[in-house]
Amino acid sequence: MRRPPLEAVNLPNYITLTRILSIPIFMWLLTTRRIVGVHGEQELLACAVFIAASITDGIDGYLARRRGQITTMGMLLDPLADKLMIAAAFITLVQYNPHIVPAWMAVVIIGREFLVSGLRSIAAAQGFTIEASDLGKSKMVVQIVAVVAAILEHRWNEWPIPLTSSRVLIFPVDLIARMAIWFMVALSLASAIDYFVAFWSKIDRQVVRSQRRRTFVLSRRRKRDVAPT
Repeated sequence: MRRPPLEAVNLPNYITLTRILSIPIFMWLLTTRRIVGVHGEQELLACAVFIAASITDGIDGYLARRRGQITTMGMLLDPLADKLMIAAAFITLVQYNPHIVPAWMAVVIIGREFLVSGLRSIAAAQGFTIEASDLGKSKMVVQIVAVVAAILEHRWNEWPIPLTSSRVLIFPVDLIARMAIWFMVALSLASAIDYFVAFWSKIDRQVVRSQRRRTFVLSRRRKRDVAPT
C-alpha cells in the first residue's frame, strides 16, 4: 500500500480532521433521545463538543504557521471544516430550537459562507487573495455565543447562578440567545458585503492591469509590424 506524503499527515491537519469528525457527534448529541437527562446533560455535552471544535479552528492554523507546516491538504481541509461546522450547527438548530433559529436565519448565515468561498475561489483563479476582515475574524466568537445560547435556551429560559447563600444572579438565557442570533445574522450580512467590496475592488484593479498589459503588447506588435526593413 502506498503511504501518503509526510507533509500531508502533520499535527495541524490531524486537529482539523478531528474538528470535521466532531461534527456528526455534535449533531447526534442534539438529535438523539438516548441521553436526555433531567439536568440538561444533552445540551451541556453538545455545547462542550461545539466549543472544543471551535477552539481547534484557531489552534490548527496557529500550529501550521508556527511549525511551518502549511500544506495543500490543510489549506483545503481548514475552510471546509469551518463551513461544515457552521452549516451543521445552524441546520440542526432549525430543527432543535426553531423559535430561536428559524430557517431563514440559517439560510442567511450559511449562504454567507458559500458567498465568501465562491469569492475566494474566483480571486485565487485570478491570481490574488482576499484577506480576512476584522468582521470575519470576530464572527467566530459571535458564532460560539449564538450556537451555545440557542442550545441552552432549549432547556432554560433563565439560568440562576448562586452568588451567596441569599443572593442569586439570574442569567437571561432566552434574551442572550435571541440577541446573539440576530447579531450573528447582522454580522454575516455586514461581513459578506465587506468581502464583496474587497473582492470587487481587487478584481477591478486586476482587469485594469490586464487591459494595460494587453494594450502594451498590442502596441509593441504594431510598432514591430510597421518598422522599416
